[in-house]
Amino acid sequence: MDKIEEMKKLIAQINKHNHNYYDLDAPTISDAEYDKLYYRLIDLEKETGKVLPNSPSLRVGGNILEGFKKREHPKKLYSLNKVRDEKDLFAWVKDMKDVHPAMTFSVEYKFDGLHLVIEYDNGEFVSATTRGNGYVGEDVSAQVKTIRSVPLQILFKGHLFVEGEGMMTNHALKIYNRNAEEKLKNARNAAAGAIRNLDPKETAKRNLDFFCYAVLQAEGKKFDTQQSLHNFLFDNGFLTGDYFKVVSTAEDVMKEINAIDKRKAGLDILIDGVVVSINEIAYRDEIGWTTKFPKWAMAYKFEAEEISTVLENVVWQVGRTGKVTPIAILQPVELAGATVQKATLNNFDDIVRKQVSIGSRVFVRRSNEVIPEVLGLAEKAEDAKEIEEISICPCCGHKLVKKGPLLYCTNHDGCFDQIEGRITHFASRDAFNIEGLSEKTVSTLITELGVKNPSDLYKLSKEDFLTLENFKDKKSDNLKKSIEKSKKIELFRFIFALGIGEVGIKTARDIANHFSSLQAIKNAKLREIENISDIGPVIAKNVFDYFKDDENLKEIQNLLDVGVEIQNPKQRDFSSPIAGKKFVLTGTLPTLSRGQATEIILENGGEVAGSVSKNTDYVLLGESPGSKYTKALQLNIKIISEQDLFEMVKKD
Repeated sequence: MDKIEEMKKLIAQINKHNHNYYDLDAPTISDAEYDKLYYRLIDLEKETGKVLPNSPSLRVGGNILEGFKKREHPKKLYSLNKVRDEKDLFAWVKDMKDVHPAMTFSVEYKFDGLHLVIEYDNGEFVSATTRGNGYVGEDVSAQVKTIRSVPLQILFKGHLFVEGEGMMTNHALKIYNRNAEEKLKNARNAAAGAIRNLDPKETAKRNLDFFCYAVLQAEGKKFDTQQSLHNFLFDNGFLTGDYFKVVSTAEDVMKEINAIDKRKAGLDILIDGVVVSINEIAYRDEIGWTTKFPKWAMAYKFEAEEISTVLENVVWQVGRTGKVTPIAILQPVELAGATVQKATLNNFDDIVRKQVSIGSRVFVRRSNEVIPEVLGLAEKAEDAKEIEEISICPCCGHKLVKKGPLLYCTNHDGCFDQIEGRITHFASRDAFNIEGLSEKTVSTLITELGVKNPSDLYKLSKEDFLTLENFKDKKSDNLKKSIEKSKKIELFRFIFALGIGEVGIKTARDIANHFSSLQAIKNAKLREIENISDIGPVIAKNVFDYFKDDENLKEIQNLLDVGVEIQNPKQRDFSSPIAGKKFVLTGTLPTLSRGQATEIILENGGEVAGSVSKNTDYVLLGESPGSKYTKALQLNIKIISEQDLFEMVKKD
């Protein structure tokens, strides 16, 4: 096949995928696969010196959907060209430096949300429009006005159009899903779906944010640099993210990119790369634009976190609470630095909603190092096999019970997978922290020594361990000592170890601090549990029901009878200088772990938050800090060291 024919074939493929993505909202390949086709076309256009009339390299975006009023943008919206690796980035920087050696570069997050243009006049919000095809977008003014971080009034009085991304933070997604009947799967789709919902009330429920990064047009206002533009946006009340740097060399640009890549998993927002621009506006005007993108800016995209692959089978997995979850067995695929072969499908209703089937191609996402998830159908195979809901436990053969969309095995004491899951969780680091008690060892203890409940662990002797294969004297002695050592445990870790549905380590700590004793938790009324900050009705009901179950209470008593000693939370010192102060931790501290530092702050009446805001009093700084440090500087929040913390809580 000659190069022109290959170009024609690629154009047909890419235009088909553009139609599926932009017009139908039904993509059939991942971003990474699309980029591979697109870059091949670009390479061929460079090699041949020809750009065919229908090439997607001449276009921006797609057509407008019906259902929203159309609104024309004041100026054309451009895409960003992408660099594929460090070599391409260095080549681009060299090209720019050849024009003006003294130029600098701004480095910012590439937000992964829904592109919006917001209009202001005389300091008042006028309209909000989606990107659309780059010339005309959809009027989503009513929806965007519900976003609290979109200012309805600003200081600047000229006619202004700004660009940014409508986004849902990971924290907002977690809060929404806590009590939602239908859980949202990821923050990006949640934001796009909310803004493109015709009912603004539904948009408001998702607590979106708007992160602003560009000025499309500003009446009577000129900017010398991207930094001055960034400051202008911040001064007018727009969120701009907690990261912005200006550097001079390609090496410095790459250093920043690598640092962001390492810490992106810990961010509260989704980013899919970094935007690098010439900082000086005058140089931009000189360098100019192509028909599709500015020559003076580049997007360095991180490794793909979403891709498509074939769903080969579905197996059903039994968890420690008895919940039975469908797991997708995938054709192995490289994703975000790992080979992915399995992904969660949540429940059977989720399978039906996503229309996935065995043999079909599906989208898979792996984000923030968590278990990969099947997002939905990419393309259905002709010989696809429908997935059937099971009715019998795949582990013990017990009949399953359906509660809402979820399946449960109620054979609590006779289902091996449940027993193994409960004891493994009980022994985990954040719970009883029994060193040497791996999942494999737990399995052996169940099958060989008849262990069924966590309390049974404390009844085992060193001689019992010596009867097991590969257990010699030292190994047996160490495991017995580790089990004995675990008997003294803090109340919040004890609560976490019980494995109550939806109760993580933070929630367990909140419960322990609120009630201060196990007996108080046992006696608590449902409303008392619901009144704890950040605990919704679903989790509260799980906790309440757990402590009303006779079998659960019997096992708790068994643990106490074998010598488990629960240490109640220390009395919090609200006379301390830091009482009532809000702290945020970032980086690695010299001597304290995050947990230890948190305990010191809480014991002295302080509070610990996960993100920096204007309500933060102190940021406790360690080595290699993340974006929280940058935001603290922007908001002029006091930065303290570990030693400063020690001085602040020092007792006379």
